[in-house]
Amino acid sequence: MTFNQDVLKIDVVEECDKVTQFLADHTRKTFRRRGVVVGISGGVDSAVMSAIAVRAMGKENVFAVIMPEKESNPISGEYAEAHARELGIETKRVDLTPAVDAVGSYQRRDEFIASLVPEYTPDCKYNIRLPTDLLERSALNFYTLCVELPDGTLKKKRLDPKAFRALTAFANIKIRSRMIQLYFEAEQRNMIVAGTTNRTEFLLGDFCKFGDGGTDLEPLSHLYKDQIYQLAEYLDVTLDIRRRTPSPDTFSLPVSDQEFFFRIPFDKLDHLLFAWEHDVPASDTASVTGLDEEAVKRAYADFSSKHRATQHLREPPYAIPFTQ
Repeated sequence: MTFNQDVLKIDVVEECDKVTQFLADHTRKTFRRRGVVVGISGGVDSAVMSAIAVRAMGKENVFAVIMPEKESNPISGEYAEAHARELGIETKRVDLTPAVDAVGSYQRRDEFIASLVPEYTPDCKYNIRLPTDLLERSALNFYTLCVELPDGTLKKKRLDPKAFRALTAFANIKIRSRMIQLYFEAEQRNMIVAGTTNRTEFLLGDFCKFGDGGTDLEPLSHLYKDQIYQLAEYLDVTLDIRRRTPSPDTFSLPVSDQEFFFRIPFDKLDHLLFAWEHDVPASDTASVTGLDEEAVKRAYADFSSKHRATQHLREPPYAIPFTQ
């Protein structure tokens, strides 16, 4: 294999046909279901997945669910609804706020944040983020809690592992609530749940077990994010969605996927990840990407660390082997 700038280029017609056939065959033959449920978020992955589902099953056999909660970015729902109208598919909007609050109340979450940043009140916004300058310098891989006060002042607090786990656990309630709703709709309609995880997220563990990772099929998990955008253009996904900065949309203060997890700009991320996955020497990768070799090595080390730490997400539940 020759590593170059075009290594991620795909034949979009062939790839779209392949994913479409995969989805149609497994829905009808493996699961023996009549159609597909997709959670659409206003992001590019779910937009591509729902568009392919229409090609595979026909618009009458695709059902889209939009699942905001009180801290979601309003633009997410607007983009999702516009995309569903373009596809002509049936859509349901479900407010997940009561479900999220019932499991891990916003009040308890707010009290915990206030224990870390005393100025925090329920009127404040917050997110958690990593240093995003991995390619520029060596930096510790630690999360920071960022709180925006009502007057716009930003307060920051470095998180220890215990605090990080607590905030992540609450955020994951939101993601797992979406999974419950998707299966509630799918089971009523004799449909399957199609996932939207791409290869970039899958390799590095940027998905929630039994959340967005809780699906019947993952038709896009072999495609890097860069390749998802190629399909999005071919499928004529609206520019609003294609130009939108990818975000987890689980915090009241907006944060990009780069800030929350990847630490590397998307215009470099997938080439670096492909090179790491295919054991391309750092010197060769540096030459192709125009990066310093030490920057490439830092990216490789970060990928290895994330992949190793999230291996359990990619495995089925461990069990004692059956013996007769």
